Amino acid sequence: MGAEQAFAEIAPALDTIDQLIAEHRPGHGLVRAFYMDPDVYARDMERVFRRHWHCIGHASIIPDAGDFELFKIDSEAVIVSRNEDGSIHAFLNVCRHRGAEVCTKPKGNARFFVCPYHAWTYANDGSLRAARLMPKDFDRSAHGLKKLHVRVAEGLIFICFADEPLDFSIIEQSLRTTCGQYGWADAKVAHRETYPVDANWKLAVENYVECYHCGPAHPEYSQTHALEQPAEKIVELNARMEQRTCALGIDIATGDNWQNSAHGQEAIHTFRYALYDGVSSGSEDGSPVGPLMGRFSEFDGGVTSIHLGGTSFLVCYPDHGMIYRFIPKTVDTCEMELIWLVRGDAEEGKDYDLKKLTWLWKVTTAEDKTIIEHTARGVRSHYFVPGPIAPMEYNELRYIQWYLDEIGRA
Repeated sequence: MGAEQAFAEIAPALDTIDQLIAEHRPGHGLVRAFYMDPDVYARDMERVFRRHWHCIGHASIIPDAGDFELFKIDSEAVIVSRNEDGSIHAFLNVCRHRGAEVCTKPKGNARFFVCPYHAWTYANDGSLRAARLMPKDFDRSAHGLKKLHVRVAEGLIFICFADEPLDFSIIEQSLRTTCGQYGWADAKVAHRETYPVDANWKLAVENYVECYHCGPAHPEYSQTHALEQPAEKIVELNARMEQRTCALGIDIATGDNWQNSAHGQEAIHTFRYALYDGVSSGSEDGSPVGPLMGRFSEFDGGVTSIHLGGTSFLVCYPDHGMIYRFIPKTVDTCEMELIWLVRGDAEEGKDYDLKKLTWLWKVTTAEDKTIIEHTARGVRSHYFVPGPIAPMEYNELRYIQWYLDEIGRA
């Protein structure tokens, strides 16, 4: 098959997607095809997931030299490892000889990865160290594992699949003035939990970015978090929160740098919102669940939220943190991974109770999984027509436009 014929065969699918984008009705949700069409999903992978930075976790998951963990996104498997010099590397789990997986365990400690097929051996920085019985003129340096771009900011590990990644400087700056105030660089992972979801990844993300559903769907969350109210109703609560934060000598910078990647910049939006009066943290009854972190000497009754790159979301309380990862698996399945952070020297059973620490977001995410899957089943109807976005869904409206801009631009 010639190149012209191959292009002719895929062009109709590309034209169909571009037509869907052009026909999108402003102020409304996405039509069924954006969640059901395999061609749309393939473009999502190419223009969202392979273009943007993704937070995959906290550096404390691989604390020692030789530690590694395997991460899977769609059909890609990525090894993230710590080298002897302390540097963190990420590379595809694909042997450069015949393509076999070189790492067969989900996590562990190893100086080398030996391909089980023909025993090509790679160091934990991805370089090829041995290729048995290859000719003398074989260049090992040209056949290391395919490396991904890696950045570590405030203890968070980010990877990017693109050959030329988006500028990361705005991310570093924003995380320094937000997560940095909460001491995330010195934090550790207290717990991780993955929720499989029978829905397209966008339905999961759209659910996360809006709190219009918080009142009816999350009664536990809504007892403590004022974000469940329209913005105009919590102005006074937010003002008192900021006064308390400033009184502690803490300046948490917020900023809206949510932008498409047309100019080579990553998207990030940081904002703050209040907990209800008398509430200290995100817990069942609003009481503290861990020792204070970072620069906090008291609770300020607030939360800092960060939306980053389209798939990574962070929540900062004074006594713990949350990383929310959205991971596509297939066109109609995805995963949500939650990662709980506590102060680096905190001890389970002494400084925090794991059940109390994780209660609220476990309950909330289980509820989210249910309503996302309810939505996915409804969207599968051939008669589904999206309705107008409500005023409280302003972040979803912006996310949808960002997404359309991204997949519409080659």
